[in-house]
Amino acid sequence: MAEIILNVEVRDGAGTGNARATRRAGKVPGVLYGGGKAPVNIAVKANEFRKSLYTGKLLGHLVTLQYGEEKQSVIAKAVQFHPVTDEPVHFDLYRVDEHQLIKIEVPVHFKNHETSVGLKKGGTLEVIRHTVELACPADKIPEELVIDLAGHDIGDVIRISEVKLPEGVKPAMDRDFVIANVKASSAAQSDAGDTTA
Repeated sequence: MAEIILNVEVRDGAGTGNARATRRAGKVPGVLYGGGKAPVNIAVKANEFRKSLYTGKLLGHLVTLQYGEEKQSVIAKAVQFHPVTDEPVHFDLYRVDEHQLIKIEVPVHFKNHETSVGLKKGGTLEVIRHTVELACPADKIPEELVIDLAGHDIGDVIRISEVKLPEGVKPAMDRDFVIANVKASSAAQSDAGDTTA
């Protein structure tokens, strides 16, 4: 099962007034949907929700939802924040089976900037996609995709086909899309133009 357990209670009503009353009671309102069942209005104690949210393992991860003795696997799809206080004001959870194939956005990170040939020459890393949508079983969602820049030179294009994905995980799009490229910086290009003139 998942690392995070959200203890929820079912809310009676829906709408803005009910959500405000829930927040005044020290809870964060939310909606549980998906899995071929009707949406259910739920709430979690605000302090428990913040604690789970700030672990960094709530959004986009498999989470256990607990209602009394009943447990269910869910994925937190979205959290809305107050524009001034930055407190969570609403969340959406999606029902899933642990082994169900889902599509989810995963962040992309890069390593070995200092050993990249192109970056050493003064090139810059142009990131085209900061996240990549993957199709994977709900219990095998990768935390991140890490791309090694070692050996990449100016002009190199980094495509999804170069990324080693975990077993059972594949890109949601059926094409070899670009994630990033190493390009010559404008300063390096102007220096090259000066030497040829």
